[in-house]
Amino acid sequence: MPSDSIYINTKGQQKNYFDAIVIGSGISGGWAAKELCEHGLKTLVLERGRNVEHNKDYPTATMKPWEFKHRGEMTRQDLQNNPLISKASGYGEDTAHFFVKDADHPYIQEKPFDWIRGYQVGGKSLTWGRACQRWSQHEFTAPARFGYGIEWPIDYADIAPWYSHVEKFIGVCGTRDGIEAMPDGEFLPPFELNCAEALIRDSISKNFKNRHVVHARWAHLTQPTDLHLQQGRSRCQARNLCMRGCPFGGYFSSVSSTLPWAKNTGHLTMRPFSVVHSIIYDEHKKRATGVRVIDTNTKQVTDFFARIIFVNASALNSNLVLLNSTSSRFPNGLGNDNGLLGKYVAHHNYRASVNADMPGMEDKYYYGRNPTEPILANYRNLGKIDTGYLGGFTTFMGAYRGTPGEDNLPATIGGAYKDALCVPGSWKTYMYLQGETIPRMENHVRLSPDKKDEWGIPLLITSVGYDDNDEKMIADFLTSSAEMLDKAGCKNVNQHDNHQAPGLDIHEMGGCRMGKDPATSLLNKWNQLHACTNVFVTDGACMTSTGNQSPSLLYMALTARATNYAVAQLKKGNL
Repeated sequence: MPSDSIYINTKGQQKNYFDAIVIGSGISGGWAAKELCEHGLKTLVLERGRNVEHNKDYPTATMKPWEFKHRGEMTRQDLQNNPLISKASGYGEDTAHFFVKDADHPYIQEKPFDWIRGYQVGGKSLTWGRACQRWSQHEFTAPARFGYGIEWPIDYADIAPWYSHVEKFIGVCGTRDGIEAMPDGEFLPPFELNCAEALIRDSISKNFKNRHVVHARWAHLTQPTDLHLQQGRSRCQARNLCMRGCPFGGYFSSVSSTLPWAKNTGHLTMRPFSVVHSIIYDEHKKRATGVRVIDTNTKQVTDFFARIIFVNASALNSNLVLLNSTSSRFPNGLGNDNGLLGKYVAHHNYRASVNADMPGMEDKYYYGRNPTEPILANYRNLGKIDTGYLGGFTTFMGAYRGTPGEDNLPATIGGAYKDALCVPGSWKTYMYLQGETIPRMENHVRLSPDKKDEWGIPLLITSVGYDDNDEKMIADFLTSSAEMLDKAGCKNVNQHDNHQAPGLDIHEMGGCRMGKDPATSLLNKWNQLHACTNVFVTDGACMTSTGNQSPSLLYMALTARATNYAVAQLKKGNL
């Protein structure tokens, strides 16, 4: 802890005792709070950032473009001061308050890694992409079958009912398509494809066997149920301004859904401005007994105590907390008997995209601002390796009318430009990659031995990079996607590899992975630390492999499953 901290409540078990403590208030932390509180557990949720309340703390949610001083753009000075976070998808004048500033939260990049963070109640659930595809059985079995990872301790049958549990509560729109690579779920009606998207879908279905474009599966309330109305949420208005915070609760976030639900039970204590220093381990009881917290502003140190602890600080921060939780029993981090804590960190490959023009539909348009995209389900290496690389990829795609006059007018000022505003631009389309990456031991995070943040906590060192498998996948994606657009009649097809560093996908995973064998994993099939069973890790840190689908839905399902198991074990006296 920092040398100038004031340490209080070292013997405050009674005052600071809870049934459960949840570290983090984002997508998985919110779910942990909801489930634990619903079961009657007195639950403390710790969040290092400020408090954010639904609607009240969405300052830009209903602002018009002309009401922003810089029309939504960031100043040159802000971009110079924040070269890292300003790369994040959705970052702008209307959303910057939901992202950290570079100087406030440093870390050490041994290899380039863009760590995107949002420190406030709700975390990155306020700014997430909202895609909600289920993993298939293939994703759980492929790493062990094909030798690029250890065996998952669960399979699709174990998690399927929890997927349903989560989908019904958060609201996911989509269609039931019977596709092996992307199992069906509990769906609300989808947003319809526009004419260009439908054309591409039909062309791919006609020309490419076993390739399926499906309606978007996203956490949006297209037709709210009674359960959603009970949460105080209402129908998505198709504003596509989601990252500002939605005053209608039209998309799912912890702030609009799970945390208020937990609060309404009367069992939730929400504590913002609480930087978690470490988890306290009792050598005599052989269990974790609490969490050491540093007040973000005053630097006071307080211990809180509980019977069970859920670690949901987001993948890399959860690794940091566990690595910093040292004791005589665990000198290298809590539960880290095998030395693998912080290792096998992985991410999603977002480097590649293809775009093109779509002639022939100049007489057609669409209405509204669809906040979702169609998805081309994974079609590579399903059941067998049919390429020169391992793993698969999801393809996100879409089509839209271009900016009025952009095809012929280089200038956006003057009378000619004003006249051109009356004429829509041509149709354009795009595809972009979300590729599985292979967990490798050398891809890791660790604590700095000598550099600390302002709260006296060691800085995190990131050492994560791409490999040859990623390069082969990118090449295949670019060639295959260009071929599909060409078959659909597109023109001026462009392939692009942006060569971005890992991290901008914001899908960091691993470091505290699940597994059957304590020699090769940190967590068991219930997300418990093998060596400290009253500590559960259910955010991205727990991932054994990355799959190709967006991971947030799986985090929520794993959390719901683990919390219900924990409650059952508490009732039996096993925790």
